[in-house]
Amino acid sequence: MRVMILIKADKDSEAGNLPSEQLLTDMMAYNEELVNAGIMQGGDGLTPTSAGARVHFSRDGHQVSKGPFPELGQLICGFWLWKVDSLDHAIEWVKKCPFPLEGDGAEIEIRPMFEIEDFGDAATPELRVKNDELRARTEGAA
Repeated sequence: MRVMILIKADKDSEAGNLPSEQLLTDMMAYNEELVNAGIMQGGDGLTPTSAGARVHFSRDGHQVSKGPFPELGQLICGFWLWKVDSLDHAIEWVKKCPFPLEGDGAEIEIRPMFEIEDFGDAATPELRVKNDELRARTEGAA
């Protein structure tokens, strides 16, 4: 099972306040643990939304909004891609995470990722082959 681990932003991360040396050291050790366990497939921290943009789609075209964005409780400041045995397995690893933000009330969300098989008949044999080809190419690029 593949999961995306989403670290929710807080006022400090949105202000661009960087983590302490100790937190970076702790997170690097945690990442090494994840890699050694064969779980971590990728991940990174994200800049504040003030450095980003959103593209809104409609029938009339596209509208671009540049950050910052106000929905603090819904924003993310980092992510991991993991391969785990189950949702419970991911939960156990998240519980071991060093406190990801300096403030109080940090939250980490775990979201299982769709696999091509989850799309049933809509995933034709041709689409499944193309999916496998693209996955092989992206994994080879890492």
